[in-house]
Amino acid sequence: MEGTMKSSANYVPLSPISFLERSALVYRNRLSIVHGDVKFTWRETRDRCLRLASALTHLGISRGDVVAALAPNIPAMYELHFGVPMAGAVLCALNTRHDSAMVSLLLRHSEAKIIFVDYQLLDVAKGALEIMSKDSAKLPRLILISDRESQLSSQNKSNRILASEDAEYESILATGEPNFEIVWPNDEWDAIALNYTSGTTSRPKGVIYSHRGAYLNSLASILLLEMASMPVYLWTLPMFHCNGWCLTWAMAAHGGTNICLRNVTAEGIFDSIVEHQVTHLAGAPTVLNMIINASPSVKRPLSRTVNMITAAAPPPPQILFKMKELGFSVTHGYGLTETYGPATVCAWKPEWNSLSPNEQAKIQARQGVSHLVLEEVDVKDSESMKSVPPDAKTMGEVMIRGNTVMNGYLKDVKATEDAFKGGWFRSGDLAVKHPDGYIELKDRLKDIIISGGENISTIEVESVIFSHPAVLDAAVVGRPDDHWGETPCAFVKLKDGCNARADEIIKHCRDRLPRYMTPKTVIFDDLPKTSTGKTQKFVLRQRAKAMGSVSKASKL
Repeated sequence: MEGTMKSSANYVPLSPISFLERSALVYRNRLSIVHGDVKFTWRETRDRCLRLASALTHLGISRGDVVAALAPNIPAMYELHFGVPMAGAVLCALNTRHDSAMVSLLLRHSEAKIIFVDYQLLDVAKGALEIMSKDSAKLPRLILISDRESQLSSQNKSNRILASEDAEYESILATGEPNFEIVWPNDEWDAIALNYTSGTTSRPKGVIYSHRGAYLNSLASILLLEMASMPVYLWTLPMFHCNGWCLTWAMAAHGGTNICLRNVTAEGIFDSIVEHQVTHLAGAPTVLNMIINASPSVKRPLSRTVNMITAAAPPPPQILFKMKELGFSVTHGYGLTETYGPATVCAWKPEWNSLSPNEQAKIQARQGVSHLVLEEVDVKDSESMKSVPPDAKTMGEVMIRGNTVMNGYLKDVKATEDAFKGGWFRSGDLAVKHPDGYIELKDRLKDIIISGGENISTIEVESVIFSHPAVLDAAVVGRPDDHWGETPCAFVKLKDGCNARADEIIKHCRDRLPRYMTPKTVIFDDLPKTSTGKTQKFVLRQRAKAMGSVSKASKL
């Protein structure tokens, strides 16, 4: 039809950079960042980000270059989420728990030209550069972020890496121009960020995010957390993890205030909520665990309900129930690094309000339905690609497609093709679909235990173990068994001051689970975690395998 075609001249690529431009206009004098005594307004944040972008170009950064960052949740880390793409570059936020060897590997793989490093992580970064120098690799330039909390020693100041005055974040900003012309993406599918998977199973893969995906998922994050205008958000979720589930950019879209928290502790969470009237936060179930198990001297009464979204491992219903008692309204999401963070949400239905608290918590632990900007989430048979029936019993693989799924893996065409085989992103997670269409995660494909021909969901077993009053954390993996193939092996961490024996945990499970699902082995120990709170089950599987067959051990 005549007049319905839009001119290409009207095309403007979507980019979350525009959120900052708008907030600087609409919320110019409202606080954007609070970090101890450091406070910036949205106008000041925009000016600082423009100076940062300008300074990066002076340092030789051009369109498509990668700029790495190794820093906790501090103002500079937030500013890098805008300053780097404003220069046309790609932000690669690195996991702060990586050691020097892993950081060197990721810097080499990403070909980062510059790395911004927090003063507390300087030794890790220096170690990484030293490893790279031995391999004759091209070294990225190191720029130190000397937070106001830092007290740099004279030894650090004289270090050859920090020999020049301009190798410090604030000094670099001072060289930038406040009227810098933003380098907008040529195409909204251009890369804005490179995020490495958490490495729960193998070496991390580089996941490429687009400006379009980041823009849309930022809006989805606002909807997921039911944010009103000008929220106050507490940073308990690492900004390096999926760019803080895109909440870095979302806060600019909604004129919110970012309360930065360098070290996440229960005391810091409660104190920040009370002092700054926090309205929202996000985090893995480990953060929920930290909150509900805080000592009475740390817990503070909340004057209002605080909205929180959690993802990663499904939180046990007992944890969700206790969070509600403390004044937190928890929304459960599900996603992966490849989906910019949460891709689904357990959207609450009013008719569930009449259910018992325990029944509500069980429903709340489901992964739910796709968020509003994602095209589709389904549970399919991995071979036939047919959707499983909505009977809450038949398991299939969670598959996802839409604008907020990654562009692909950096320098890994085969892994990208495998991930999108059949036209959907294959999550590697097993789930069932309930009659109302809500999905419920049962396990990772590689975590499912097959014992005597029966599939055992480790998530179900872990949920029962969590219900024991002495248990703080738990993870279940398969241990070899000459007779059954494998049987459940539980790794359990007890609460401080609590005691429990292995046979007590086993009996607790046997009273609540079919016999074949009951752990045959219980090990009391700390659980290995990624910095995003995920249990590294591949480490536990190796330990269980090293123990040998359960049947053999029982005969000794």
